[in-house]
Amino acid sequence: MTQLLTKATSDDPSADELAYGPGAALKAMREARGLSLSEVSSRIKYSAVQLGFLESEQWSRLPEGVPLRGLVRNYARFLDTDVDAVLRLLDNEVGPTHAYASVSSNQRALPQTGLAAGGEPVRRTWIWLLLILILLGVAGLYAINRGWVPEDWLIFDWLKAIKP
Repeated sequence: MTQLLTKATSDDPSADELAYGPGAALKAMREARGLSLSEVSSRIKYSAVQLGFLESEQWSRLPEGVPLRGLVRNYARFLDTDVDAVLRLLDNEVGPTHAYASVSSNQRALPQTGLAAGGEPVRRTWIWLLLILILLGVAGLYAINRGWVPEDWLIFDWLKAIKP
């Protein structure tokens, strides 16, 4: 199977007839293993439609950049092939897909709401706990008022006064 990849990545001009793109190489490897698209899809958790677009190299129907690279990487790992060679094929086909370290000038950075000054997330669990306790208290008083709670369970006189 690695012969497919080495033929496609060699610089020999006579290898152009045998050259595969990343999608065709992955498809050939999948078919050599006797796997269907639905079997691969259920194992690597990408849809069979996306895998079909990848194998037919319909790049406009696939995500760009890092998500595409992740799809190809997971597919190559599943087929137990040389991941780096497949990613080089992908980069040769669609251009560089690796993650960039900084945000480009035409993109805005996402606002960091919900973060403290040190970058740590703000803990608001006590607010949720208080809200849950209030809701449970209201539900309990409603149940007492409707007569759903037996008289024996009401140990305080003020709770018995709520009951109609």
